[in-house]
Amino acid sequence: MKAFQDHYPENLSHCYGCGANNAHGHRIKTFWDGDESVTHFTPEPFHTAVPGFTYGGLLASLIDCHCTGTAAAAMYRQAGRDMDTLPAFRFVTGSLHVDYLKPTPISAILEIRGRVMEIKGRKVVIEATVNAGGVATARGQVVAIQMPDNFGAAVV
Repeated sequence: MKAFQDHYPENLSHCYGCGANNAHGHRIKTFWDGDESVTHFTPEPFHTAVPGFTYGGLLASLIDCHCTGTAAAAMYRQAGRDMDTLPAFRFVTGSLHVDYLKPTPISAILEIRGRVMEIKGRKVVIEATVNAGGVATARGQVVAIQMPDNFGAAVV
């Protein structure tokens, strides 16, 4: 089974969090699990905030890219289309809110679960939770906005 991100067009696969074409990025992979989306990520020692714990910015970026990927998959699902059909649904972050519930151990495999809260026009609202060892350590909400067709064209 292909991850949501495996369906992104080549020219839109450079994101630090989820782009397959970014050798230095997280390269997260997101899948449906019933009505929820799920991603797993293992922090590296360089993701340390203080010894033993994961940097909060990493958690925010995981929530961000997990949710924008979920937004794309949700739009395809709503339209009754396969994720490899064109035109591609791709999203950018309109807003990102993260609540840090407790320190996240660096040694844990993180599970990020998302749930679509609203789809309205070009906007999708997703809530996500980061779990470490079955314990919720961060919760976030992303308002994802569908990219216009010319987004990502050559920058002047």
